[in-house]
Order: sequence, then C-alpha cells, then structure tokens
Amino acid sequence: MKLIVGLGNPGKEYDKTRHNTGYMTIDYFAEKNNATFKLDTKLEGFISTININGNKVILLKPTTYMNLSGNSISKVLNYYKVDVKDMLIIHDDLDLEVGVIRFRNHGSAGGHNGLKSIIEHIGSNFNRCKIGISKSNDVINHVLSKFSKEEEILIDNAIVKVNDAINDFINDKSFDEIMNKYN
Repeated sequence: MKLIVGLGNPGKEYDKTRHNTGYMTIDYFAEKNNATFKLDTKLEGFISTININGNKVILLKPTTYMNLSGNSISKVLNYYKVDVKDMLIIHDDLDLEVGVIRFRNHGSAGGHNGLKSIIEHIGSNFNRCKIGISKSNDVINHVLSKFSKEEEILIDNAIVKVNDAINDFINDKSFDEIMNKYN
C-alpha cells in the first residue's frame, strides 16, 4: 500500500497558486488514473483509494491548511496502517527555480511550514518530492500568487515528470533509483 500526499490549501482562492503545487500534482495524477476525491472530515483531507497494477494507492490532499498538514497525514498513516517508507509527500519549494524537481528521502523543513508540521508528527525520514516555485523577498504573497503564463508551462512539465515518478514509486522502484532518475 502506498500513500501519495499533495500539500496545499483548500478553497478556490488558493487554486493554481504556488503553494498549491502539491495539490495540482496529485490532481493531475488522480485525473490520469480516473480517481475521485471524497472529503473525510475525521482524517482531515480529501482522500481517494485506487488500485494501480495490483497496488492499493491512497491519494491525500490535507484540508488542514498547509501549516497543519502533519495532523491529517499522521491520522491517515495510522488509520490505513501505511509504513512511512511507503509514503511520498509532494510540495512546493522556494529554493528551487520554477519547475525544477528534487526527490529526497529525509531532511529538514527548510522553512516550509507544511514540512515542519509533518516532521513534528512523524519525524524527518520520509520521501518527498520538491517542486520549485522560485524565491521572493515577499514570501507570503509569493507563495499565494499564481504562476505567470511562462511559469505555467514549466510547472505543467514538472507535474508530468512527477506523475511518471509517482508511477515508479507505486511500482516499487527503489527511492534511490527514483532520485537518480529524476533529480
């Protein structure tokens, strides 16, 4: 069983914003796999369970808002009894240029409040996919802003690559192989 998590903020006002890159990625993956999300208030997220090549896959978009993502993720891990090594977190990253992707299997929050919340709940050893949104001096307004037309192309290309990596992850490619292939 695999758990794929896209970080973001719920609500129309956050659609297609930089901070919702994780949501955008998991929505794309869900669409490609005919998955639909249902709100689970107890688990604090939009959840979809699907089967891919005989593997049960849980897709999660926490509804706790970014800064409390760990609440939902820890509940889902416990409820479905998913091992942390079988989880992949997809999130935006200010320190990478728009559309650049990096996979890591541990690390610090790096100033990302969603990751900080996850680390508080489950520790720092979990698989993650960072998608670059670029840096700005005005961090709060920047992460809540939308991408330019040129940036949208870069993000769309990154999302397609991450979709391929998610499929590799689900099909039990080692995370080292995934890092070597996509970083």
